[in-house]
Amino acid sequence: MSSMQSDSTANVTFVRPATFFISDFSDVPHAKYYYVFLSLVYVVTVLGNSFIMCTIYLARRLHTAKYIAVFHLALSDLCGSSALIPNIIEMFLFDHQEISYESCLTNMFFVYHFMNLQSLTLLALAYDRLVAICFPLQYHAIVTKTAMFLIIGIMWIVSVTFFSVLVGLVTRISFCRSNVLNSYFCDYAPICRLACNDNMINILMGKISYGLLICTPLILIVISYFCISLALLKIAHGAERIKAIKTCTSHLILVAIFYLPVFSNIIASVTTPLHPNVQIINNSLTQAIPPMLNPIIYTLKTEEVMQSIKELYKRSTVNTTRKREMKCSRLN
Repeated sequence: MSSMQSDSTANVTFVRPATFFISDFSDVPHAKYYYVFLSLVYVVTVLGNSFIMCTIYLARRLHTAKYIAVFHLALSDLCGSSALIPNIIEMFLFDHQEISYESCLTNMFFVYHFMNLQSLTLLALAYDRLVAICFPLQYHAIVTKTAMFLIIGIMWIVSVTFFSVLVGLVTRISFCRSNVLNSYFCDYAPICRLACNDNMINILMGKISYGLLICTPLILIVISYFCISLALLKIAHGAERIKAIKTCTSHLILVAIFYLPVFSNIIASVTTPLHPNVQIINNSLTQAIPPMLNPIIYTLKTEEVMQSIKELYKRSTVNTTRKREMKCSRLN
């Protein structure tokens, strides 16, 4: 599909493509309507996550450790969608399906990095709920703003380091068969399948990334909610128990929306061979829909956020009224 750059060593010819060609849907009429749909999803994602971040920034009552994590989740959702969807739209809606080797690896890093941050932030929010319900008296001493910033800092260091290594390992792959990727972005597994030299380290790292960064956070979240369930059973009053459960509902919905599609796709691909078109739709929706829904769920399902939005609206209305009155008084 494009030129190859080769470097000869002792007995091995190492081939690196100048560009990759990202394949599109095969034999699907009106496929461009799907990318128009993704464009609308992206617009809602940008507006929703920007709105929730602005609300947290402006509302003083939300300046807590928990909402630092919620702000970080919204930021990760926004950056993850921005790394993925605009590229998909440019490639497939405007027929720019060739991408340079360096740009491809950069795109891979940012898509995986921000998807991983979403997963780890959900784990941080599970930790917040665990301490709040199991150790309510010590909550404000344990889950401080400093502690949450430290947790987020560690997330970034771990994620950047891991995916720098993962993407760096792609540079050891030689591509002598094809440069066509059967995916909708520069995905790690399809690139590894194109290798014509030993790629066992790459395959191993791919499996480790799933285990450490997708399975492990979910297992820890499940353990945290098992501990929360035990703590809730010890609460004597039903009203207090319901109140405690309500503080977890929004987070549980976010966890379900993020992890269920991911694992459903993995199970489906293992049990039944999926058509490439079905894989593209499943995987792209899995990455595009949760960032769009997260701010909507947090806005509608969290009383603190709703109350803060109402207060900010009243404040802006009062300020607008005062400005009008001052203008009228000056004119008179």
